[in-house]
Amino acid sequence: MHSSSLQTRLLAWYHKNKRTLPWRGHPDPYAVWVSEIMLQQTRVETVIPYFERWMRLFPTVRALADASEREVLNAWEGLGYYSRARNLHKAATVIVREHGGKLPESMAELLQLPGIGKYTAGAIASIAFGADEPALDGNLKRVYARLFDIAIPADTPAGERALWEIARKNLPKGRAGDFNQALMDLGAALCIPKHPRCPLCPLAELCKARENGTQELRPVKRPKKSLPHHVHAAGVLQRGGKVLLARRPSKGLLGGMWEFPNGRVKGEPAEALAQALEAGYRLKVRGKEALGVVQHAYTHFKVTVHAFRCDLLAISDDENLRWVAVGKLDEYPMGKVDRRIAELL
Repeated sequence: MHSSSLQTRLLAWYHKNKRTLPWRGHPDPYAVWVSEIMLQQTRVETVIPYFERWMRLFPTVRALADASEREVLNAWEGLGYYSRARNLHKAATVIVREHGGKLPESMAELLQLPGIGKYTAGAIASIAFGADEPALDGNLKRVYARLFDIAIPADTPAGERALWEIARKNLPKGRAGDFNQALMDLGAALCIPKHPRCPLCPLAELCKARENGTQELRPVKRPKKSLPHHVHAAGVLQRGGKVLLARRPSKGLLGGMWEFPNGRVKGEPAEALAQALEAGYRLKVRGKEALGVVQHAYTHFKVTVHAFRCDLLAISDDENLRWVAVGKLDEYPMGKVDRRIAELL
């Protein structure tokens, strides 16, 4: 396949069909950075309202750096993968402290920032700063795997190396930003995961997978493992119009978010509740009645949470426990499970 033919056809198609997105053509590289972080493992349609609200709340890198972690997580609530928000916040403080509040332009400096890996650095460098850098997210992997009919699993080190080499080899000098975005749009509109719209694709005549009839089989991925399932019991403790919340550790799953005191249990959740809360929070409780059951699937496991109204018998002086007015629960960032429990009150 001739790179020049691929580049010419794709860029011509992009010129006529590119999506209008709030971060495209934005004069501030900060907007490109925020959008790229939000778009990791998240659909464009989901991201747009979050991006627009984020830019109203934190219009500059300095505004983000000055915000509290709670404000940042609140603005992110519902997008998932909350380490992305925490890393944006941390990186903003680094940019203010070490780069005068301006996003650095070089790949090397971008890669030093929390939450920015090889793909995100390439996207920012090419789109925001016009650098000749390739990008390779899930959409682009799929497009390249089909164009060149790559049989190596894309989610293995060997597959990654092969696709990065292809991406770099086919990059048009001076047009990398448009080219990378064109591939993103092609993957979103035509080269979709199932039933790709090959007859409409500007690259159909060049596509090796279409020529070989393997487009539905690309990209190749390793078989998924079955997800483990955990059962939790959560206690809803109320007094005087307030409910007891616990703040999760800053690192790890849902770091810095707020939750109803809970613990993983075996056997009957109602019977194991008191022991779980005493072990996890040094709370002594007596369960009263079942409030509801919430199920959710995370990336690496599934969880079923049984929520119970409880009487509080004794409480510790743990600084991560806080009584919060029921009417102010929206001000405390929560994961989807705990937000659904809050909605049951």
